[in-house]
Amino acid sequence: MSAGGSRAPLWPEESDGLDPDGLDPVAVTVDVGGVPMSALVAAVAAPRAVIVALHGGAVTSSYYDSRTLPGLSLLRTGAALGFTVIALDRPGYGASARYGRGLGGADRGGQIDRMATVAERVDLGYAAIDALLAGRERGAGVFLMAHSMGCVLAIQLAADPRGAGLLGLEIAGIGLRPHSVARTFMASLTAGPAASGDGTAPSGVDRGNLHEILWTPPHLYPDGAEAALALSASPRYEGSDVRGLADAFPGLAARVRIPVRYSLGDHEQVWSNGPAALASIAALFTGSPRVVTAEPAQAGHNLSLGRSALAYHLSVLSFADECALGREFSRTANLAQLPKLANSASSDGD
Repeated sequence: MSAGGSRAPLWPEESDGLDPDGLDPVAVTVDVGGVPMSALVAAVAAPRAVIVALHGGAVTSSYYDSRTLPGLSLLRTGAALGFTVIALDRPGYGASARYGRGLGGADRGGQIDRMATVAERVDLGYAAIDALLAGRERGAGVFLMAHSMGCVLAIQLAADPRGAGLLGLEIAGIGLRPHSVARTFMASLTAGPAASGDGTAPSGVDRGNLHEILWTPPHLYPDGAEAALALSASPRYEGSDVRGLADAFPGLAARVRIPVRYSLGDHEQVWSNGPAALASIAALFTGSPRVVTAEPAQAGHNLSLGRSALAYHLSVLSFADECALGREFSRTANLAQLPKLANSASSDGD
């Protein structure tokens, strides 16, 4: 993997602080047609590529910047290895939270819902990425990664015609068949509202069971990881995203035209995991030129917060680098063909 930008120790034991060498992510908010879109950005001057990371439900972009063990942070690891990393607050989260409260029209505060439809959210996503990268180098291009409910938007972005310009896609912590221990929990989500709108678990969900599903087994996570995670109310549209996932996923996956990597931790307890489950999802990406699967070891649902997060992030960055190489080789091959095409045209003219 190519390196660039500043180098810094990846483990906190090697440093006296969270920002040993100028890699502390910066909070940035951009205006997208009157909607503020926020992100955490760790930028390097000449990036190998840009990683745009989309968090899951009921959390924020801080999911990708571990505050208990900074060495587990995707933002810091990516920047240390020469990637610009943008952890984007998805529509309805962070600075745009007040714009995603209703299902259309105005909410009680008179605020118009600007993200009620999939098309609106996809447009917001692409516009936010462009605004955050304005004036910045992109290297080989933009690679998209997502976790849990963030994968819905990621696949929607990749399935859009604009998605063909992305380098590749990593989706993790998502599936179509619930794990055996999560069937009751998932049934309550797919049958009714996915969130109460106040940042708590949906009505009818056993909070103790939810905690166990997301944070079990506990030895996989550093002490304090759960307490340090910033929680957020979920936008109302996520209810329909959850309930419509099984129907929408296959069609969206079939429209993706870029390399795809699909990951589920070996201790995942929300979605059914193992080789067969991984293969069943990978098979849906029929239009992708390359689909690979991964089962990170010693990893639960929250892949970017566990003790194995560094290993997971390195594997994603390695795949992104492979996608960058593929883009570069494709460009080189196309350029090499130009003289041949020109000579052929000249011969035809003769």
